[in-house]
Amino acid sequence: MKLLVCVSKTPETTAKIAFTESNTQFDTTGVQFIMNPYDEWYALVRALELKEANGGSVTLINVGPAANDTVIRKGLAIGADEAVRIDAEPGSALFVAKQIAAYAKKEAFDIVFLGKETIDYNGSEVGAMVAELLDVPFISYASHMDMEGDTATISRDIEGGNEVVEVKAPFVISAAKGLAEQRIPNMRGIMMAKRKPLKVEPAVEAEDLSVVVHYELPPEKGDVKLVDPENMDELVRLLHEDAKAI
Repeated sequence: MKLLVCVSKTPETTAKIAFTESNTQFDTTGVQFIMNPYDEWYALVRALELKEANGGSVTLINVGPAANDTVIRKGLAIGADEAVRIDAEPGSALFVAKQIAAYAKKEAFDIVFLGKETIDYNGSEVGAMVAELLDVPFISYASHMDMEGDTATISRDIEGGNEVVEVKAPFVISAAKGLAEQRIPNMRGIMMAKRKPLKVEPAVEAEDLSVVVHYELPPEKGDVKLVDPENMDELVRLLHEDAKAI
């Protein structure tokens, strides 16, 4: 099977968040970037497991500038066969989805994997858009997947429970925690990654229908109020009058 794994570059979880250019640009000064964990730990590793069990190939795709190559190479070190970078600044989710879908349609992949969301924007938008553009089924928040021939049985997280669905390839799947277990690249993988192909493709023409106007930091948290556990009336009053929680 031909498997495509979409990977994003995101700030490391402890990065200090700040903005520049009148709050229209993320300030990357001193920020350490990583591969989006949902893409790396779950989507990529599950694709590699399928390849190891059934044969085939795993290709990484990223939309971004040359600075993203280090993150892409990590995916090659973990075990992907090849990678492609669409040479464009990732704008809106729709712009990114159009780039991925154009390449996936040209190469006719059986399954397109991606993480359920990125840890910076938490949008969960790209997967559904890619599936719509490819006109194939989309299974989101997958936590378990079995493959028999070209048919997948997938468990997915839903509100208040779990749903099991069956789908035939081709399809798009977004990976949640549980779909696979994180793999750490070993020295052999790191050395081999340097020789694996990383192609750079021009972006297809795609209008950005939504643009970032500006960013805002959330308001600072207020002081913690401690309430005597014997004084339930005061706790209820604070929750009702101050926190507006009840």
